[in-house]
Amino acid sequence: MENTFWTAFGASLLAAIVTGIGILTIRHFEAWGRKYSIYFVCFAAGVLISVSFLHIIPKSMEMNNNAPAFLLIGFVMLHLFNRFITAFVCEKGTDTQYGIGLIATIGIGFHSFIDGIVYSITFAVSIFTGALAATGMVLHEFPEGIITYLVLIRGGFSERASLILAFLSASLTTPLGMLVSYPWISQIDKHLLGTLLSLSAGALVYVGATHLLPQAEKEPRKFSLFALAAGILVAVLIVVSK
Repeated sequence: MENTFWTAFGASLLAAIVTGIGILTIRHFEAWGRKYSIYFVCFAAGVLISVSFLHIIPKSMEMNNNAPAFLLIGFVMLHLFNRFITAFVCEKGTDTQYGIGLIATIGIGFHSFIDGIVYSITFAVSIFTGALAATGMVLHEFPEGIITYLVLIRGGFSERASLILAFLSASLTTPLGMLVSYPWISQIDKHLLGTLLSLSAGALVYVGATHLLPQAEKEPRKFSLFALAAGILVAVLIVVSK
């Protein structure tokens, strides 16, 4: 169990580092970050969706017969949260100078905190399951760091404030979520673990299918399609070679 903890913590810490790299990249190399971030998005979409359908969802169904229902709940919950952020951030964020940047950053921070919980859940099931989920999740952290910093800048925050807030909300919240959730995640029974795993799968499918994949579909450059295909291939090869 100790090895599982350090593996999950290491994965969440890696996610935080990748997010930090995204933040620093867009701050110091804005043109480069905008140009190549789409490839990380496409690859992450391929991995997250493939891993969810080929491994995480079947695994959750083995552990809990009601997993399909919780899969739907996880998907819908993240959708509703996204609708809430869209409605109350985009429509009301312009009332104050910092509204859009601050509230959107809180939303991103919550999402990153959930990512940390996903690490606890998936690694508690098995190192293999956790590694599969972490592959796609870590890769989507880079563009998330870029987005967080840009949202803060556009919301009227200074470069220094944007840098600090982006690190706190998008980067550090991931290992924090893992540390907070791991003590009780490691003690739950198989049935409840299957429930949480299916909820996490629903969240991963939502992120991959509704946020990452549409960006990949709108990208005209042919290498973006190769990046998406590479993500799917990597996930398939890992699952098949289990």
